[in-house]
Amino acid sequence: MESLWDAPIYGLNQSDKAELLLSRLNGLSQWHREHCQSYATLLESAHASVAANDYSEILPLAVQLFKQVRLSSITDDEVFKTITSSGTSGSKSQIILDRTTAALQSKALVKIMQSWVGRDRLPMLLIEQSNLIAQRSGFSARGAGALGLSFMGREHCYALDEQMQPNWPVIKAFVAAHQNQPVLIFGFTFMLWEYLLKPLMQQGVCLGLEQAIIFHSGGWKKLEHLSVSSEQFNRHCEASIGSSCVHNFYGMAEQTGSIFVSCEQGHLHCPIFSDILIRDPMNLAPCPIGKPGLIQVFSALAQSYPGHSILTEDMGLWLGDDDCPCGRKGRYFKVLGREPKAEVRGCSDTFS
Repeated sequence: MESLWDAPIYGLNQSDKAELLLSRLNGLSQWHREHCQSYATLLESAHASVAANDYSEILPLAVQLFKQVRLSSITDDEVFKTITSSGTSGSKSQIILDRTTAALQSKALVKIMQSWVGRDRLPMLLIEQSNLIAQRSGFSARGAGALGLSFMGREHCYALDEQMQPNWPVIKAFVAAHQNQPVLIFGFTFMLWEYLLKPLMQQGVCLGLEQAIIFHSGGWKKLEHLSVSSEQFNRHCEASIGSSCVHNFYGMAEQTGSIFVSCEQGHLHCPIFSDILIRDPMNLAPCPIGKPGLIQVFSALAQSYPGHSILTEDMGLWLGDDDCPCGRKGRYFKVLGREPKAEVRGCSDTFS
């Protein structure tokens, strides 16, 4: 981890980054084999090694497995908090964190976000209810996401009231106080659309926050049903909030802290602590650049549970390595949507 902390977030060529990250991932595979019996059994049944030569050899755990088995590499008295996923049907994922892993996740998230917004904490408007993160011992994915991003801001204002409606006095006071300065706005995608952008469009109002940096995440399924593309979403942000600086990011409860932020080109970038591989959904063979498949996500942060290599239910496209026009190094990709027949979920899709 020391080498990863010291490396630039998006400054290493993919080959150099993969060498560093692979070493950490192999170490985690060994650790979890020794401390999580369920993971050891899976390795044995799959005849998988803990000394992979490249990403494709690392055993991917299906994300659904976290709903079926309590996967933990720590003792019960070491549990610091439990994160629950945002699934809409059946049981939810239980992500077991100790203090060390929670600290790793927070530190990584801060370093990633600082590369996009700078080191100064900005006044922050959250498209959330103020009571969402009151209970810190157990979180939904939505609560964990909001809390994680809130560390990047100050003078936090919560834009929604208890009925999930815009709290206009709070919003107007925030705008009046910070009209001509950089601010940070965060909301899960559907909530930002439904509870801020759409009401502002209906009123024909623009907040005039021209220096706002807008982050959103959590699922596009409901917006796809409304025929709202990411390009349209960004245009409405500029028209109703006043800023064209809009970043989507991809992440999941099963790998909190490892987020993939979209650049000015709309490409999702892998930070130094994380990476992706695209696998053919029919045979799980690694896909080349440009061929759609299931996204496998890797994280150096999953120390208290075996979540360092997860096969998601999301379809994606590997776009390239080291050559994004934005100038950031490493792997970049695009999320295409949920795999057909996969459970529809997402932090913003399942806000209730």
